[in-house]
Amino acid sequence: MSVALREGASEEVRATADRMAIFLSRFIRDGELVFHGVASPLPMAAIVMARNTHAPSLTYLNIPGGVDPKPSYLPGSTVARQLMEGALSYFTLTEIFDLSARGKLDLAFLGGAQIDARGDMNLSFIGEPATPKVRLPGGAGSAHILPTAGRTVLWRTAHDARSFPERCDFVTASGNVEAVVTPLCIFEKADGRLRVKSIHQGVTPAALRAATGFDLGDLKRAPTTPESTDAERAALEAADPEGVRLREFI
Repeated sequence: MSVALREGASEEVRATADRMAIFLSRFIRDGELVFHGVASPLPMAAIVMARNTHAPSLTYLNIPGGVDPKPSYLPGSTVARQLMEGALSYFTLTEIFDLSARGKLDLAFLGGAQIDARGDMNLSFIGEPATPKVRLPGGAGSAHILPTAGRTVLWRTAHDARSFPERCDFVTASGNVEAVVTPLCIFEKADGRLRVKSIHQGVTPAALRAATGFDLGDLKRAPTTPESTDAERAALEAADPEGVRLREFI
């Protein structure tokens, strides 16, 4: 892990970043075509980790246009030229949308500033349309990929009521959400709404309710997320020795 990132992150933040990257990695199946969008260090680390462990036959697609690249190291940006190194071939970004529309993109990792009770996400603005409090960077193609990819897994590094409201201030994208990974829990989408699939170790149901802006239902039987193993943590460190995954928290 680089000195700058290590010094800028507390032990708690490092543990959360490791946990989330590992939990994201568990969703990847061997042989899948897997894509992540911009500003996605956690999924980038998760994909490389999965390829080195339980999913050696996955095909990794990224924003710069590399098809299954083998970068010498994970760069600090998910649009860096290093993500073209060792690629089997190259593609234009518009081809990702065509691939997804044809049902050929197996799994996409996408992030949102807001993710609501229906699994819809907001990357457009917070507040009223005419006078927004915050202008966000926009969907960058998520409105097309979210409904057309075979599966989508969302993530958010902050879990609070503003990030997880009953309804987004604006719906940038809506579609095939399988799960949402947060620092506190994993949601799954069932019957049109997000439900708690598991709660991370050390998180109480009361704390999870307080941090979520929509009704979570009965949590009495909610299982605990299986904690990351020593082998998983070692594999993540080998995939991302510079700690690029920490950039989403600093």
